[in-house]
Amino acid sequence: MPHNTQQPSQLQFANAELIPEIVKMLKEGHTVTLRLRGFSMRPFLEDNRDKALLVKPSVVKVGDPVLCEIEPLHFVLHRIVNIEGDSITLRGDGNLATEHCRRDNIVASVIGFYRKGHERIDRTDGWKWRAYSFCWTRLFPLRRYILAAYRRLWIPLFGTA
Repeated sequence: MPHNTQQPSQLQFANAELIPEIVKMLKEGHTVTLRLRGFSMRPFLEDNRDKALLVKPSVVKVGDPVLCEIEPLHFVLHRIVNIEGDSITLRGDGNLATEHCRRDNIVASVIGFYRKGHERIDRTDGWKWRAYSFCWTRLFPLRRYILAAYRRLWIPLFGTA
């Protein structure tokens, strides 16, 4: 009996093409798992390693990770750091600067992450994410130094896996 030696193929699409399709699926009531690209959520989430489980946005609050369209067809997955009416201020955990959007530019809420190749989800309402978030958001003035040490020491010595 012949063995199937085909490897599953992976396709990569630009966010500007992929995310509008994801938004359609979310509006239909589906959940979507999205492989993360970029370094803005370091050190907890890594480029092309981790995945986010997305749902249609409902009630959002400060501290929630969300997928937003900050400019036409320019999407970011960041944490909400401030809400004033319909104005939302976002910051990636690995970023020092903030970005802004309107409440209706939030295209997805994140309910969990698949990290380090694990099949078990780290839920954003779970103790692990809440503890990490509590500590990391309060270290904002020191992030510059922690992230520099992470990039220059940790990654070369231990990698990101």
